[in-house]
Amino acid sequence: MQIEQFVYTDTSSPVSFTFSPQLLFIFGNRELLEKNNLVGQLAEKYPEAIFSGCSTAGEIANVSVKDHTIIITGILFENTVVESAKIALDEISFNSAEAGKQLVAKLSKEDLRHIFVVSDGLKVNGTDLVKGMTEALGPDVTLTGGLAGDGSQFSRTVIIEPDGKVATESVAAIGFYGHNLSIGFGSRGGWDSFGLDRKVTRSKENILFEIDEEPALDLYKSFLRDKAKDLPASGLLFPLSMRDNEDRAPVVRTILGINEEEKSLTFAGDIPQGSFVRLMKANNDRLITGAEEAAHAASEGLKNSPEFALLVSCVGRKLVLKQMVEEEVECVSEVLDEPVIAGFYSYGELAPFNRNSLCELHNQTMTITTFREN
Repeated sequence: MQIEQFVYTDTSSPVSFTFSPQLLFIFGNRELLEKNNLVGQLAEKYPEAIFSGCSTAGEIANVSVKDHTIIITGILFENTVVESAKIALDEISFNSAEAGKQLVAKLSKEDLRHIFVVSDGLKVNGTDLVKGMTEALGPDVTLTGGLAGDGSQFSRTVIIEPDGKVATESVAAIGFYGHNLSIGFGSRGGWDSFGLDRKVTRSKENILFEIDEEPALDLYKSFLRDKAKDLPASGLLFPLSMRDNEDRAPVVRTILGINEEEKSLTFAGDIPQGSFVRLMKANNDRLITGAEEAAHAASEGLKNSPEFALLVSCVGRKLVLKQMVEEEVECVSEVLDEPVIAGFYSYGELAPFNRNSLCELHNQTMTITTFREN
């Protein structure tokens, strides 16, 4: 596996690899991706390459966390086949589950080992997207990915489609084929729950209307106090822990938007009616420990250290950790024995919690996918 990485700003020189990349991962600031023709230039220069990436709430390049840059990582595998698929949300009437099913249907099934998916971060219900994909996948195919970000603006997100087009309201997947590729993954949080369990008394998919028969937005504002004026961005600092049954491990949900008229909260994934939620708060040491635990999980069962790692961490973690944010990336690098790292801060992370569970949507986690060719 050959890997080269570049950090691009609007004043950087043109990007040029010493080999012809088979796969290009591109993560960057949304405005820079839209205004700059870098991706289009790379598509013309490397017409055989498959692209994958999206806009971010911060970019990860090895042990550095960047803002207002574009991170370009080129990979040439020796014995691994890569395929791609994409779908525009308007093709399926913005049905996230159907988007997931059709993405999988567009990929060849023989020798498919893993899928990495990037999605619009505001118009997609991440829970339904994952459900549609996992229902269409065989038991031996693993799935990871993330929802695109837009800093703390929550205005518009874009993804990099396989042909190098920068597109809004779209979802794209990369399929990895063959048995010469070892893949690991891990996803952990590190947030602390507090207060009482509260029952979701009215919701529809990812929109929460009532908690304990009180308007959800009013109750949530009472928790945030003076930070309520900064919603939805301030909601990233106080996510919800949600469990829909006693046998399931709680998952974290963060706010993507609010509706003052309906007094509702919109989340990246489902908040089922009848489920129970608790407010969460951050502890910096626990967040960094969570990233380290995710790295250990991602290396579990691998015979050798990974050559490449894809990191998808939540924008809320970045806002909380502030100047300490690189520490969570540094500890991941140390645990994985310093592979080449690329990644981004997201509006949602997609991964199984462990190797014996199905993929699901997470918020406020560090999610890692590792690659090594045998």
